Amino acid sequence: MSVVTRTPLVTEARRGFAPWAGLTVLLTLGVLLAASADRWQGGWAETAARLHNAVLITVPAAAAAGCWQGGRERRRGTEELWGTVVRPPLARFLVSALPTALWVAAGYAGAAGLALLATWPYAPGDGPRPALVPTDAFVSGAAVLAGHAVGRLVPSRLAAPLLAMAGYAGLGVTAAAHEGAGSHLDPAFPVTETSVPVWWQPMAMAVWVGGLAGAAVLAYAARRRWTALLPLAAATAAGALLAQTGDGLWHTDPLARRQVCETSVTPAVCVNARYAGALPQITEALSGVTGRLKGVRNLPSRWEDRAGGPRDDEAELPSLTPLGWSFVRGRLTDPEEFAREAAGALMVRGDCPDDRVGVADDAVQDYLAPRPARHGFDGADAQGDARRRAETADRRAARARLAAMGEQRRRTWLSAYFAAWAACDPSGVPAL
Repeated sequence: MSVVTRTPLVTEARRGFAPWAGLTVLLTLGVLLAASADRWQGGWAETAARLHNAVLITVPAAAAAGCWQGGRERRRGTEELWGTVVRPPLARFLVSALPTALWVAAGYAGAAGLALLATWPYAPGDGPRPALVPTDAFVSGAAVLAGHAVGRLVPSRLAAPLLAMAGYAGLGVTAAAHEGAGSHLDPAFPVTETSVPVWWQPMAMAVWVGGLAGAAVLAYAARRRWTALLPLAAATAAGALLAQTGDGLWHTDPLARRQVCETSVTPAVCVNARYAGALPQITEALSGVTGRLKGVRNLPSRWEDRAGGPRDDEAELPSLTPLGWSFVRGRLTDPEEFAREAAGALMVRGDCPDDRVGVADDAVQDYLAPRPARHGFDGADAQGDARRRAETADRRAARARLAAMGEQRRRTWLSAYFAAWAACDPSGVPAL
């Protein structure tokens, strides 16, 4: 008959509080992500940003879990008994704290993995961005060790919730500052979907946070407490590097500056390279507009979708971001409205004065992208005063005249219309 001997570390990892702490982090992060799935599930960059920004929640929760575990022996009344054990204080500390830290880190990593799997079927452009996940998981685990030391030192059941609130407030205030060296030392520093860290930033952040946590553990539990100076020195060096680099820690994603285009139609349809896979459905959504513009001259060269706005010969594509509005899980939520907004963008040119010819603009936009519910709006206008009723009648008549034109005559009129706006000359819009 064989006897299986389990080490105390394995026993702690398999039973008691540690697995529940990891499960709590997994479920908490899962609930937060599920509640906002529309805003990240359709993009790899959005998923990465959402996971990183969740550190604002997971780190205080992890510190509170470590603090609660650190006060376990005091609550049980077994502190004196543990003091008689031959095992060194640091070993006893790690046996109690390390399983919880590992489970919490695993809970974060598990939630991140599930989020990446949930994004995979819907992301239409770039690939996964897991660069920050190992560091964020490590930071969450390090928070457990620091919290455990607090739990050993502070004899109060309120220590854990108070530590969680203080951690959340501290990280949140620093993250909200966005300026100064302190904000770049914050592991919960908020990032956007276009932010990409320099290659060494995750490692430096891990050394900074891990060094502080290690110094706290050694200062509390090590026999030779001067050894705490070693991780503290490493943390200081990493922190100085992060603080001095400042805004240089992050740069704009190169993909955000690139576009992919469909040039078989006029105007050409371009979308940001981060959503390259959405180009076919966007081209299809705009097919009614481009079909009606076939043969028309003086059009913008293309719809563009990049930072900085359109050039003089371009029109701006309706924005796909932030996700969760017009673009959800890789699909346009309302292709007809998207087409209508894109048609309206054709009539906006650079620095042209905003003294538009309302009736003609209305007729052109209605012709390029008709709105089925349009007449309901007109009916509401028709109930107003005499001026509004006259304006409504003029708009209806202008739409009818443009729609009734022959193909060649309409192309000629539209060519003159777009030529007037290309020249920033509203007075040159032909009569309708």
